[in-house]
Amino acid sequence: MSQETLDIFVIGGGINGCGIARDAVGRGYSVALAEMNDFASGTSSGATKLIHGGLRYLEHYEFRLVRESLMEREVLWAMAPHIIWPMRFVLPYHKGGIRPAWMIRLGLFLYDHLGGRKLLPPTAVLDMHKDQAAKPLKPIFSKAFEYSDGWVDDARMVVLNARDAADRGAKILPRTKVVAARREGGLWTIETVGTLSGERQTHRARMLVNAAGPWVDAVIRAAFGQNEARHVRLVQGSHIVVKKKFEGPRAYFFQNPDNRIIFAIPYEGDYTLIGTTDRDFKEDPGAIRISDEETDYLCKAASEYFREPVTRNDIVWTYSAVRPLFDDGASKAQEATRDYVLKLEGAGEKAAASGEAPLLNVFGGKLTTYRRLSEHALEKIAEAIGAKGAPWTAKSHLPGGDFAVTGYEAEVARLKGRYGFISDRHARRLVRRYGTKAWTLLGAANTLADLGRHFGADLYEAEVRYLIDNEWAMTAADVLWRRTKDGLRLNDEEKRQLEEYIAAIPARIMAG
Repeated sequence: MSQETLDIFVIGGGINGCGIARDAVGRGYSVALAEMNDFASGTSSGATKLIHGGLRYLEHYEFRLVRESLMEREVLWAMAPHIIWPMRFVLPYHKGGIRPAWMIRLGLFLYDHLGGRKLLPPTAVLDMHKDQAAKPLKPIFSKAFEYSDGWVDDARMVVLNARDAADRGAKILPRTKVVAARREGGLWTIETVGTLSGERQTHRARMLVNAAGPWVDAVIRAAFGQNEARHVRLVQGSHIVVKKKFEGPRAYFFQNPDNRIIFAIPYEGDYTLIGTTDRDFKEDPGAIRISDEETDYLCKAASEYFREPVTRNDIVWTYSAVRPLFDDGASKAQEATRDYVLKLEGAGEKAAASGEAPLLNVFGGKLTTYRRLSEHALEKIAEAIGAKGAPWTAKSHLPGGDFAVTGYEAEVARLKGRYGFISDRHARRLVRRYGTKAWTLLGAANTLADLGRHFGADLYEAEVRYLIDNEWAMTAADVLWRRTKDGLRLNDEEKRQLEEYIAAIPARIMAG
């Protein structure tokens, strides 16, 4: 058993858990976080990868959520300009469409003015007879609306929150499953087991935070014996990645006859990301896969807009995730609230007198509002075990993000100035993944050979070792699909060699 009594123990290594841990340790709390798999291996890497206000949420009158989301866009962009950047979205319109023009104009007016926009450009109306945005689309669209939101590398945002939390003193435990949690003498006793090592540990904490995402109810039922826990509605969202369907940096917002919407977004330079779906999910979140029905739906919906149809033959990758939405009783999956709910148990004088340690359960939430969710969670934590520090994350940087939001090109040029042997494309990818930490990754290298073994595309041994040493990567999938997206570029043999290389690292360490 660890002799230390922590202030806070967090269950869940998605964006909410890592965000809460980072905020808490930055205020002076002692913190540990356990994630049963890899960071962002569930919901937090299965999103549409947007930092957005949620234009369609206005239809469901979620004005508080939309305003908070709009305000967070530029805050998060300033925190992490290497993994978050602005994107313009084109919403094609034609008479007889799903939503009338006046409704779209009103929604975009609110979008422009609800959230204190300062740097992002405002809404515009496009003449599709003249604008290049019309080129990949069918010729039925004479007009389009254009607005701003942001793009994010979601899995990297999660791991960078974990990395910063660790740098500030948090104990970060990936691939560590909480198997029991019980209240004893006014504290929590938490039992964990390493999912790879089998090592069992016992931890003690003044407060427990359950941020297990799709598994939040399962944790309540298994760890706490509350068999009737039913707080989240699991909704499946699936995406397809296809060969590039259009040129340019703008994305598309498509409205479907069933009132749902999908996005078509430039992805990793050579591809187009299309999604998402919305359907209730009743099975094991750990075994989620895109269905044939969803694949056909996305292909058909995108083909209604693009001149060149989207077919199954275009698909190079798919991914799915479960959104753990707070169950508000909405009749349709796409109508369920995207807002978050925080429920505090075991706080107050009565609980303290009875020795009942506090528990905070986190339900719902979205990438865009994770930082504000974390601040609100810290308010609940302060109520339960006493306040420490003050809100601080709004003016902070995630690791590697310490350059100006307008300074991406300058940072690429600076990196190329020192490491002239890497290509412009390689330099851009490194800055987009690691920002100023790319210098640490490349170190004293003066030639490509100094980067070590080449695994394919622009993935070299130096980057793989950086991810293992600094970002808890333990498998080829961690490297290829969460820390990077090089899984799109490496062939099967290159992936196999990377797997063998990573598997051999512990043996080499022990031999050394």
